[in-house]
Amino acid sequence: MAIHELTIHQLHDLLVKKEVTSKEATAALYRRIGEVDGKVKAYLMLTEEEAFRQANEVDRKITKGEGIGDLAGIPIGLKDILCTKGFRTTCGSKILGNYVPFYDGTVIKKLKEREAIFLGKLNMDEFAMGSSTENSGFHTTRNPWDLARIPGGSSGGSAAAVSADECIAALGTDTGGSIRQPASCCGVVGLKPTYGRVSRYGLVAFASSLDQIGPITKDVEDCAILLNGISGYDPSDSTSVNIEVPDYKQFLTNNVKGVRVGIPDEYFIKGMDPDVEKSVREAIDLLRKLGTEVKKISLPHTPYAVAIYYIICTAEASSNLARYDGVKYGFRSSRYEDLIEMYGRTRAEGFGKEVKRRIILGTYVLSAGYYDAYYRKASQVRTLMRNDFEGAFKEVDVIVTPTAPTPAFRIGERVGNPLQMYLSDILTIPVNLTGIPAISLPCGFSSEGLPIGLQIIGKHFDEGKILQVAFAFEQNTDFHLKKPTLI
Repeated sequence: MAIHELTIHQLHDLLVKKEVTSKEATAALYRRIGEVDGKVKAYLMLTEEEAFRQANEVDRKITKGEGIGDLAGIPIGLKDILCTKGFRTTCGSKILGNYVPFYDGTVIKKLKEREAIFLGKLNMDEFAMGSSTENSGFHTTRNPWDLARIPGGSSGGSAAAVSADECIAALGTDTGGSIRQPASCCGVVGLKPTYGRVSRYGLVAFASSLDQIGPITKDVEDCAILLNGISGYDPSDSTSVNIEVPDYKQFLTNNVKGVRVGIPDEYFIKGMDPDVEKSVREAIDLLRKLGTEVKKISLPHTPYAVAIYYIICTAEASSNLARYDGVKYGFRSSRYEDLIEMYGRTRAEGFGKEVKRRIILGTYVLSAGYYDAYYRKASQVRTLMRNDFEGAFKEVDVIVTPTAPTPAFRIGERVGNPLQMYLSDILTIPVNLTGIPAISLPCGFSSEGLPIGLQIIGKHFDEGKILQVAFAFEQNTDFHLKKPTLI
């Protein structure tokens, strides 16, 4: 197996045995990027000089006989919404095209402490607003399984890079499904942690009550390893929760006997691709054969999820994105007569269509006379949805659903229909609205050979249980071992 095809745990074993150096692994990944990224377009920027400096440090430790951790010397990619000191952080937007942070976000600090290697910054929908990575201010990333299709979004660059073996693993962010939906589209594993499990300090905000950072990896074991590396309390983030972090690798037992699995009818929606439903039903049958107790449950407020989400997330985006005005940092229009015109032209020229659409929607739902009718009502229904999940988890340990209603669609297919695009996240949004964790992993392929994702949802701070179920499923299938051939 080529170095670029390895998982975190496979490469770690080779580093420890001194069969491969971190420098060799880093060089192998950059060669791979050079060979295929012209087609996939996953990266916005490479950080080769820094990556080799990091790799040499790890190699020195190994040569001296010092022990290394699970992530030391492992080349990973970073979604370009995470602040990296000294390296551009654009959020996929022209308005931040020249922005270089003066500090590292907490997850970046944690990974540096664990001596991971940063290959570069990965493409994304502008400010994480999108389901296809077509909203990037720079270019569209393509799905390695079919270059005419989207990789999902907003973490499309992260998922495509992992799928195409352009990094060993990657970090993404998930506001309404932006880790899990691209993981499903690209045939990789993606986990959205519990809100508060991973620090958001240094994550450029889209919707502050929904955003979470999480791993995108080649298999479930890697997901547990990377989650170990980024989890934990951070006093710099007021929403971070001070709860002990277990070693997530301990849950990878390949034993799910007696685990109670809930199947909500509301997630098998009208219009779902028949290949998706078939693959997910077969996955549920396999879980039953492995010893789980499968039962039907109801999550009655699910049909309201998209409407609630697009009120709450746009309201928060309207507030968060008010800071991009051309004054202190980022892009500033060169054509203006006075301050007010400078604000207007800067935002008109700097933001893309989808970001403008969401700012306008969010400003509207927060405006006088409409706040009670929209934002307050959405917040109340959000509470009802949380109650649905709390009730369901009294009966079951995990909930299993499809990740997305369809496999990856064609580039350009939904650009002109925002509502159809928004429905791409209909099965992932409830998890963000309620703050609970969920994972997506490959469970089959469509008739056209496109990956299909299985979503496993857990209770607050019960990432261990969803990893346990996901690992058992993965150990008894081979979907995660299949690789795209178009590149």
